[in-house]
Amino acid sequence: MRIGVLLIALCLSVGFVYAQDSTSKSYIFVRQAERLRLQKIDSLTELNTAAGNVFCEQGRTKFYCDSVVINRYTNELQAFGKVHINDADSVHIYGDYLQYFGKTKQAVVNGNVKLSDGKGTLYTQNLTYDAVNKTGVYKNGGRLVNKGTVLTSDEGVYNGELRDVLFRKNVRLKDPNYNLTADSLLYNTYTDIATFITKTTIKNADQVVITQSGYYDLKNKKSYFAQRPIIKDGSTTLIADETASDEATGFAEARGTVILKDTAEGTVIYAGNIKTNKKEKTFLATQNPVAALKQETDSLFIAADTLFSGLLSNLVGYKPVTNITSDTLAFISKAMALADSNRNRYLEAYYHVKIYSDSLQAVCDSMFYTTYDSAFRLLTQPLAWAQGNQVKGDTMYVFTKNKQPLSLKVFENALAINKAQAGFLNQIKGRTINGTFKDGVIHFLRAKGAAESVYYPEDENKKLIGVNKLSSDAIEVYFVNQKPERIKTIRDVKGKMYPIRQADHAKLMLRGVKWEAERQPTSKKSLFKQ
Repeated sequence: MRIGVLLIALCLSVGFVYAQDSTSKSYIFVRQAERLRLQKIDSLTELNTAAGNVFCEQGRTKFYCDSVVINRYTNELQAFGKVHINDADSVHIYGDYLQYFGKTKQAVVNGNVKLSDGKGTLYTQNLTYDAVNKTGVYKNGGRLVNKGTVLTSDEGVYNGELRDVLFRKNVRLKDPNYNLTADSLLYNTYTDIATFITKTTIKNADQVVITQSGYYDLKNKKSYFAQRPIIKDGSTTLIADETASDEATGFAEARGTVILKDTAEGTVIYAGNIKTNKKEKTFLATQNPVAALKQETDSLFIAADTLFSGLLSNLVGYKPVTNITSDTLAFISKAMALADSNRNRYLEAYYHVKIYSDSLQAVCDSMFYTTYDSAFRLLTQPLAWAQGNQVKGDTMYVFTKNKQPLSLKVFENALAINKAQAGFLNQIKGRTINGTFKDGVIHFLRAKGAAESVYYPEDENKKLIGVNKLSSDAIEVYFVNQKPERIKTIRDVKGKMYPIRQADHAKLMLRGVKWEAERQPTSKKSLFKQ
């Protein structure tokens, strides 16, 4: 009898009680307590009560609390005060009260609940936890803290195996650099990656992103947005089928039907692919790119195989600008301090370039345009049309104001033609041709250097008088209503007037004259390849 009393006293002092088969993973065992009590209520209820630094265990799941009540028949546990669940040393849950069902390994934790997986910590007032699947569910509001990132929602599901938290209803993410709102969001506490599964809005000091799907890597500052995301950054708006970006490098790529709009510069870029460098403020557009430059009443459209744009100031000491004016060079030397100026930008177009506006159309092999002097530099076999006039040469500059033509310069093998009556062509040729426009309409042309012209004058009744072929050092043509009205020759003039019916018009035609209507862009729609 004394030996039995001594054994019971020894067990209580050491704090370990073993019930049934202590090796079984199905039963809940009290491993440590300061006070123990066994109470049999009826044939279905036998309670083990423990208090004081209680430690219980079921398999690899450990329970700590101030006091506990275990029903040995139903294998259920109720824990009170400073509750702590250690599930396989991977998930730790804390709270004020715990109800645990040993048969299904389901736990209900209430009051100041905290769940931690070593990376993120979830706070809520009520949590249901499944120790088999290692999932926790809250439905009355929760908050996840992972370093500087805080996520809140009305409901959520935590997956301990994947370290994922699925947030539902009124989701808010606050990061030192971003604020996010969504109806649902998937977040991984270990990778620090937020995955978007519904419409999501992301904001920072400069940018607003609206996306339907994708992910954002908060640790590495990388993102992927899909299903036609909208990205607003200052004066620019980007819309695409999908985008990807890396904030560390500043590189980003947009794919699909891409639209890049800049309200400050009045430009819109359409393309199948656009790559940008935020640090250098450049973009590269490929896959049928088209640029639209806004005018007062219309837009000027540019299509090419490739479009590239950057800061004019970045060309200093790096890339020469063909025949750029001295004023522009002076600007470039100062432009490093004007990186955000709307005049500090250029646009390059490569291969199969087409330009269309109501007042001007052109084609060439490559083009260079700057917002500083509003000049289009057309290189390699440029050909331009303006109100029934066709101009070509080796190189062509078109200076604009409000995107309408203001003046024209053609270098080497310059040739301009204009349709006269009866299918005849007025022609003017020289080493160079300079021209001016008024209100976007051609007003004056001047050919210089071995200049030649073939001109079909009209009488007062608009009938052809004859054909006049001239050569001179320089020839000037003045236009009225888009048609040649008067010709002026300068020095070493040679010429002859031929009756209209007696002239050999084919023989009089200047070398290289051909009306190339098949190459002329006829509408802005024709620039968009189907």
